Parts: sequence; structure tokens; C-alpha cells
Amino acid sequence: MRTAGAVSHPSEPPKPGEKLIDAYSFDASGITVSVRIIKKDEFSPYYEVKMPVIEEGTKLYLLKTLKSALITEVKLDIAEIVDPKLAPIVRKKFEESSQRLLERQFPGLGEEKKKLLIAYLMHNTLGLGDLEAPMHDEMLEEIVINGASDPVWIFHKKHGWCKTNIRLDDEETIYDYAATIGRRVGKQINVLNPLMDAHLTSGDRVNATLFPISSSGNTITIRKFSKNPWTLPNLIQGKTISSEVAGLLWTCIQYELSLLVSGGTGSGKTSFLNALGCLFPPTQRVISIEDTRELTLPSFLQWVPLSTREPNAEGKGEITMLDLMVNSLRMRPDRIVVGEVRRQREAEIMFEAMHTGHAVYSTIHADNALETVSRLANPPINMPKTVLDTLSGIVVQFRHRKLGIRRTLEFAEVMKEGDLNLLYRWNIKTDKLTEVNTMSALVETLSLYAGLSGKEIKSDATEKAKVLDWMVENKYMDVDQVGRIVARYYAEPEYIMNLVDSKKPWNI
Repeated sequence: MRTAGAVSHPSEPPKPGEKLIDAYSFDASGITVSVRIIKKDEFSPYYEVKMPVIEEGTKLYLLKTLKSALITEVKLDIAEIVDPKLAPIVRKKFEESSQRLLERQFPGLGEEKKKLLIAYLMHNTLGLGDLEAPMHDEMLEEIVINGASDPVWIFHKKHGWCKTNIRLDDEETIYDYAATIGRRVGKQINVLNPLMDAHLTSGDRVNATLFPISSSGNTITIRKFSKNPWTLPNLIQGKTISSEVAGLLWTCIQYELSLLVSGGTGSGKTSFLNALGCLFPPTQRVISIEDTRELTLPSFLQWVPLSTREPNAEGKGEITMLDLMVNSLRMRPDRIVVGEVRRQREAEIMFEAMHTGHAVYSTIHADNALETVSRLANPPINMPKTVLDTLSGIVVQFRHRKLGIRRTLEFAEVMKEGDLNLLYRWNIKTDKLTEVNTMSALVETLSLYAGLSGKEIKSDATEKAKVLDWMVENKYMDVDQVGRIVARYYAEPEYIMNLVDSKKPWNI
């Protein structure tokens, strides 16, 4: 890794012409990484990485000699390499072998230095080398390489797009990274196949392109998989949604109404879908269908995650989203979660599942509720508008790029014949979700299937909003924490409400 100029430690004062806007450190599988985010005389912030120094000669020996010996010594088959469940076992094998090799080659090496060199070997054997440091930063959403002539860029959750002090040596290095990622998941990227969509065993999504398709050089775009997925208390705390609307959505989910989450690219659709999944009852079976595994539901749920598969080099073995949706209906699901609906047949199966009594939750690209209906009712999806009323509600997520915030823009109920009744809309001036119309279709549906009157629906949603606010106050944000509280609420609502009303914590 080459650095653009000297790298400063977060504790150091900024240089003349620089303004320090953030500083923190984190652990990258045994290596302590320090980060400074500074503002220079440029439009974008600068993300500076500093790691413990390893001499160039030592690096060269580790990568040229010990790495080859390590790969030879550790015997693995392809199933062990690609199975994420076996990743800790594989890593342990490499670490033990690395320790033996280092002890033979450097018998007088101190423990701290040994740990550092083992971690460096792991980064360059099992990981992505120079990219491993940002890969371990939980504050990052994207890591992108635009070519060897440009520094690596990152998208920071707090500061947006930032240049980094990480540069890859040449186009061949970028290609090697892309090819390595592809081999680990059985994909190829070469002159004949210059585009690649793949994913790491950690769940991170990867897109790669080769020159001359990308005329400025080879590229890699990594969408990081959140290790701590968002829950509704997270979203309420971050002002993405109000507890009032979140409580109403919880009521819809408890009584098995189908919902669709829409929004533009990067608006947080999948994160919001994941947050809704924490509200599923533990007494039901959940089937999720995704192109790339992104959802993380509570560990105690009866949850079967399914993922699509692309064809092999001979064009065989493909498993499509449609295949999985058709198959899921034979698995006796109570809830079906679909990562994203893009095509007509997928939408047909999804609405057929709703018609046959399954609660379905999915995402779709659309900027508002009206556009969502328009996308569903027109090519290429082209669903008859008359069938859309099996869907109960549409939640629209919005990313305000200038302000750097994500908000729930709208929540609309779907009326007869697929018309919409907009219930809540975000007001940019007050930064609040404001009620704009009275519920109609939801009241009718919940009255028919749950025996709730309009007044009882409001009361139920208000009670759930109080539970969510209590979770926020007590910092119950983890997927399993939220899921267990929700499960206990379904089983013993009086017990949870007693804790909420008395403002007592719950020893989860």
C-alpha cells in the first residue's frame, strides 16, 4: 500500500491548512487501525489510515516466502473456503500454522510483534490485503477503487464520500483482487467476462469491471454488509422514522399484513426491511429470498434464508429469484421476505403468495408511493392494478444527499383497485413525519381479520410506540435483543407494558 504523503496519528494536531473533523480507532483482526478524517483544500474529506509499521523487508519476506509456505501447509478444500460458517475454523488453522512458521523462522520474536505479523499474514492470505483496514471499519458503507491512478474512496456513514491515503500499485493489483474474490465464490473475471457481481463470505457485495469497459482502469466496488443490522429502535433514535409510525407498522406486521418498502439507491430499503423482520413472531416460519445474503433476523426465529445462484461457465446450474419464490410456497412459510422485486413473474408469484394467505415483505426501486404503484402497474413488471390491493401498505425510504440523512418519506395504505391513501409524509422543514390523512383500508382489513376497531388500532399502535421508545431509552438496539423483547411482548404483553410504564430495564 502506498500512502499519499505522511500518515498522521489521530492524536496529532492537524497540519496547517487542515481541519480535523473526526478521529477514532478500531481492531482489524489483530491490527489496531487509527483513522483521522480531515478537511483539506478539497471538496471531499480525507480519510487517513495509520497502522503499526512493518519494515518493507519483513513484508516482502512474509508475502513472497511465508505466504506460499502457509498455503502449502494448510490443506483446505473449496467447500471450507467458501462456507461462511467454517470461516472461524479456517482462520484458526491459518493462525496456528502462521505461528509455527514464524517461530521456526524468527525464534526470538516477541509476542506482540508475532501477533502483528500473523495478523498481517491473515490480511494478505485470507483477506484483501491493503483493503482489509477499511473493510473492518464499521462506519463505512462502501469501498471503491476507480483505477490505479486514483486513490481508494470510501463512503462514510457520517461524512459521506471521502478520499483515502490508500493507493493500489497498478492495474494488475486491482485485477488480482477482483480475480481472487471471484475464485472464492466460483466466478471468473477476464477479458471475455469483464463484469463481475459477487459477494465475500462475510456477505459484503462486490462489483468489478475491467479496462477498457471502464476506460479509466479496473474498478472494484464493495458494498459492506452491516455486522450490526439496523432495528427499529436504531431508526427511531436516528430520526429515520417516528415511534408513532413504527408502532403502526408493528401492528400491521403482528396481524400479518403485507408491506412493500420502496426508495432510491442507497436510501436504506434493505436496512428498513431487516428492521421490520425483527418484529416477526417466533412461532412462525420465515423464508427469505435474496440475490446476495444481506438480511440478519433474530437467531431464535425459525428462519430459512435462500439465495440465488448464477450459472457456471457452461451456462448450467442457475437458480433464479423466481425459482426460489416458487419453491418457497412449498415450504409452508408463514412469512416470505423477498430482497427485491424486479420482474413481472417475480411480482406475479409475490402477489399470488399474498392472495393465498401468506404475509410477504419486499423492496422495490421507486422514489415515492405513487411511483411505486406506477412501477408495479407498468412494464416491465406490468401487474394489473386491480390485484395490488392485496398489498396493505407501502413505506418509502428517502436519502437526502445534501443533508446526509435518511428518512421515511411516506407511508401509504393501498385501497381497493390499487389506489393509494397517503397516511404520513415527511416534512423537511420540521424534520418530522406528519399525518396527512385518516386510515381507511387498514381499518377495514384489521377489523375483518383481527376484530380491531379504528380506535383499537390507534391504541395498539400507541402502546407499541411506547415499547419502542422504552427500547431506545434503554439502548436495546441489537437484533436479538429487539427480537426477544418483541417475542415476549407477543406472549406476555402485560409483563412488557409493566416494565415500560414503570421505566424499569429488562434483564435480557
